[in-house]
Amino acid sequence: MSEVKTGDTVRIHYKGTLSDGAVFDSSEGRDPLEFTVGAGQIIPGLDKALPGMTEGDEKSVTVPAAEAYGPVDPAARHEVPRDKIPADIPLEIGTQLQVQTSTGQVMPVKVEEVTEEKVVLDANHPLAGQDLTFDIALVSISKAA
Repeated sequence: MSEVKTGDTVRIHYKGTLSDGAVFDSSEGRDPLEFTVGAGQIIPGLDKALPGMTEGDEKSVTVPAAEAYGPVDPAARHEVPRDKIPADIPLEIGTQLQVQTSTGQVMPVKVEEVTEEKVVLDANHPLAGQDLTFDIALVSISKAA
């Protein structure tokens, strides 16, 4: 039976959990996730776990934050004067919003703090700073040409 190597296209089923056991993502009820191993299409720590697996293999792998979504970056938190945000924008703590950068890129942010004078928006990935555990099952391998 052939083993996964860098460049192969694989299909996996997975369940991702946080250190407290909470599930943050899963392929349950969906088609398997398909990607090319080593092509940077998934987080690095999960990508590294696949070489050597064969079809039908299952394993659990813990991915440290540095090999997942990275550490929390304090520079990704931005204070915006409250009066610069339109009145129709909901500003409850935890609300997900999208902002447009000066270069025109759309970026998701989360409302972290709201006062009379300012709003703090956090552009860190929601899973930044967290170690992640994945239970993976290798469904198929398509060998690299």
